[in-house]
Amino acid sequence: MADSKPDEVSEKRQQLFCSELPPKVNSFGYWVWKKGPLKHSLPLLQMQMIFILGAIHMFHSGLKRFGVPMLISEILEYLVVLWQAWIDNGSYFPYIAATHCLTPFPVIASLLADLKILNSELGRLALSSAIVSDLFSIFLTIATIVAKTRGQVSKERAMINMISAVVFLLVVVYVLRPAMFWVVAQTPEGRPVKNAYLYAIILGLFFCGLSSDFFGQYSIFGAFIFGLTVPDGPPLGSALVEKLESLLSLVLMPIFMVTCAMRANLWWVFSREMLDDALANFIILFVSLIAKVGACYIPLVRYCNMARKDALALGLIMCAKGNVNVATQSFVKDSGLYDDKVFGILLAGTALNAGFVPFLVKKLYDPSRTYAGYQKRNIMHCKPNSELRILACVHEQDGVTSIINLLNASNPNRDNPISIYVLHLIELVGRASPVFISHDMQKRTVSNHSYSEHIILAMNRYQRSHEGGATAHVFTAISPPKLMHEDTCTFALNKLAVFIVIPFHRKWNYISGSLESDEQRIRNFNCCVLDMAPCSIGILVDRGKLGRSASKSVFIAVIFMGGNDDRESLAYATRMASGANVSLTVAHLLPMEDKKTNGWENILDDESIKDIKHGSVGFERVNYIQKVVKDGPQTALAVKSMASEFDLIIVGRRQGLESSLTSGLTEWSEYPELGTLGDLLAASDLESNASVLVVQQQRKL
Repeated sequence: MADSKPDEVSEKRQQLFCSELPPKVNSFGYWVWKKGPLKHSLPLLQMQMIFILGAIHMFHSGLKRFGVPMLISEILEYLVVLWQAWIDNGSYFPYIAATHCLTPFPVIASLLADLKILNSELGRLALSSAIVSDLFSIFLTIATIVAKTRGQVSKERAMINMISAVVFLLVVVYVLRPAMFWVVAQTPEGRPVKNAYLYAIILGLFFCGLSSDFFGQYSIFGAFIFGLTVPDGPPLGSALVEKLESLLSLVLMPIFMVTCAMRANLWWVFSREMLDDALANFIILFVSLIAKVGACYIPLVRYCNMARKDALALGLIMCAKGNVNVATQSFVKDSGLYDDKVFGILLAGTALNAGFVPFLVKKLYDPSRTYAGYQKRNIMHCKPNSELRILACVHEQDGVTSIINLLNASNPNRDNPISIYVLHLIELVGRASPVFISHDMQKRTVSNHSYSEHIILAMNRYQRSHEGGATAHVFTAISPPKLMHEDTCTFALNKLAVFIVIPFHRKWNYISGSLESDEQRIRNFNCCVLDMAPCSIGILVDRGKLGRSASKSVFIAVIFMGGNDDRESLAYATRMASGANVSLTVAHLLPMEDKKTNGWENILDDESIKDIKHGSVGFERVNYIQKVVKDGPQTALAVKSMASEFDLIIVGRRQGLESSLTSGLTEWSEYPELGTLGDLLAASDLESNASVLVVQQQRKL
């Protein structure tokens, strides 16, 4: 055995070189030789020189504006040539680079949801970019499969595969998608989809995956195309999510990820045998990361004037990797393009990316700073007779009645115009990306169905009845419950709203006065909006009396104890008092021991209530009552005694203000978001059906 080794080595070193004489240096032209001039060495050399120099100058023409030297362009061209060499040698590196270049939309949507920026301005931009990138990824995947099967199948088979793919797309678009809309049309509004239809759609999913495998594509391709045809949202999309999400997300997907990791040889990642391959893989990963970040960062900063941190965060989001990347790498491995060792290297790079990208994005992008205003957006600082911009949030379509009753009491007219923006908030179910719909611009939806039909009709009727004094605009936001406050605050900022009206999470029966519903998600939404609102905000507790009494007059009371929030509530009530059918009563509660803890605040309080106190506000039906109370229990008695006399009571939230007027009441507050008096007036045991508006003045300045 020892003697045979030198012979084996010598045999391996023997190579055969063939040279053709005379050498093919100069070409006789394209029309003479059917194989073309590039089969000759000199034309091929000239073509390569043109390609290399042209690519270098093309790179440098774009990079020289940023001060990048020519050397960088030459290195980039070297990478292109190296790429071509890998392709010619049949290397697996091009396929590794292709998998690194993918930007799957599900991965981006999942990352944005985890970071709670799905419906932020940056999140929406990232989702739109991911959709475009995913379309290119599909073409890249198809091109990769074509390159892989080149020379392995006959031309007839390749033509059959292409025709089959086209027929499959036509069947999905023109047969299966209309069938799903037929299912939606057969389902009565508010009723669930029949299980038979759902099971048929699930079987169709498996059929599409199997069909795509017949014409040379991965099974995931057919399933992906089929998923695009499913109508989003209720009733069909949400029903499928309800049926499948728990099983897929919590059981099958974790098992699939673990089995993928088990198939990878992670021990070879940092071994000496795989050191060169591991280094090349991480270089490709780093180059793709730099290319994506640079492609997002440079145009956005230079031409779109985006903040540098936001542009960098967007670039990192577009580089995110997740379970779709692992699945793609697993499918490519099954195709035999690389082995378990290379798959382990790819899996390690994906895990490294998935760990660092969310951390960096969270450090770079803070969505809450967007809502910090530089102008005073509140009712107090509005100019007299200027347009009052109000944003009203509605969770259910019948909630618009409460908003209209409040607007009617606000006295919209030509001298005091109101511009109302109604935002219908709907929970995101059955689709991955949030939706924001402007019904002013909407002509016709895909399903010929409006999410907010009753709200639109009610607001159009309201605008016609107050022509010249009120303008109404209806919008619909479909987003996850935990992120609805993002839509609200962003919309208020964009529309320059000075006042946001949100409903209380409890709902009463207007006839019996009993409690009908208590939704925790609405309460969480209210608390988030209170913390992040870019303007003043009011929580409306509708207990049925406002707008539903037999009398045409509206009796409104303001309980004034001092502070920013009370001054804001007084400013809103004064605007309401200009109406001929509005009777306003201002109850000024004073402590028995007058302790001047904040001289400037007391001056502002006296100035804001001065006109009402002396009867010079200019409106006849305005009454001023001054009461001196000792402590919190006396304040509670005074408030309860006047609760049943009015249709609407407006109070300030007064968060963080300590006063002897409320001593002993704060500890018993059930809903801190309403403040001390608001919580007292919204109590279930209060024998009053007066509505309550709790006002908080703009905080973020």
